[in-house]
Amino acid sequence: MRKETRVAFTGYMSQIALLNAVANAAEKFNVEPSVQQKLETAIQESDAFLKRINIIGVNEKDGEAIMLGVGSTIAGRTNTSANPRSPRDVSKTTKDVYNCKKTDFDTAVPYALLDAWAKFPDFQSRLSGSIVQRQALDRIMIGFNGTSVATDTDRAANPMLEDVNIGWLQKLRTSAPERVMAEGAVAGKVTIGAGGDYKTLDGLVYDAVQLLDPWHRKRPDLVVLVDRNLLHTKFLANVEGASDNENELAAAQIIAKARLGGLPIEDAPFFIDGAIMVTTLANLSIYYQLEARRRHIKDEPERDRIADYQSSNEAYVIEDLGLCALVENIEEAA
Repeated sequence: MRKETRVAFTGYMSQIALLNAVANAAEKFNVEPSVQQKLETAIQESDAFLKRINIIGVNEKDGEAIMLGVGSTIAGRTNTSANPRSPRDVSKTTKDVYNCKKTDFDTAVPYALLDAWAKFPDFQSRLSGSIVQRQALDRIMIGFNGTSVATDTDRAANPMLEDVNIGWLQKLRTSAPERVMAEGAVAGKVTIGAGGDYKTLDGLVYDAVQLLDPWHRKRPDLVVLVDRNLLHTKFLANVEGASDNENELAAAQIIAKARLGGLPIEDAPFFIDGAIMVTTLANLSIYYQLEARRRHIKDEPERDRIADYQSSNEAYVIEDLGLCALVENIEEAA
């Protein structure tokens, strides 16, 4: 680490210690609640997809999903001369529960990169921003691919972080299997095309909407999250026909404004292959336990790097299971 880098890094450490009211950021500490909230806001705002879902702080490590809105119908009428009015308990419209699991977000930054950043006046924000962005992307990856919680995670065997936490899709598979379509006429697959279960991807999405509770099927905020590869055939002609800049822009606009089964397409990072999901983005949440984020920043000269050890207790939640449908194992008909 160069001299000017050491000065910049020391200032960074001092600022973190000051913000968290600790003597030394190089010793493990609990992140201050106000700093934790700012960090969570930064993580959410670093990615367009995370901005559109919920990231919520909860006091308890375990509990029932927090309904952010009323998830079912409440309008009605009662003949009070015969029966008393009976308000609908909207808390019973969701069956999901959460269990925040400790997740490590440990990052190593080599001296060479710190040296490159040290000459910039925004050194501290560059360093913290790079860590924040990676945490954001990892959260999305876990949300769509997580299937288990391993005591000792294996990045080589689970490159999409499948063993870090239980994500939204796995929650639906286990808690509401009636909302999941995983096969059609052929075992283990749902086929599209001539002779398949559905002639078009639009038809499949239209049918998937029927897996939602009846009162959700015509909501104006429904979207379809889709594997990009499934869109290949549908939009290939538009893309291949783009021979100049004007046509390329037109093709991009066609895809951006495209719909499937009448629903707008949501391009969700790291969404699983061969699948579509119908829901609202407000129905997807990440919970983190308040006052449970730990941090320890360590200079590791023996490896020519600094290491930022962070951990947070987190859970992935579908607020209303009746507002979610998943179709997976989608393939083109033979």
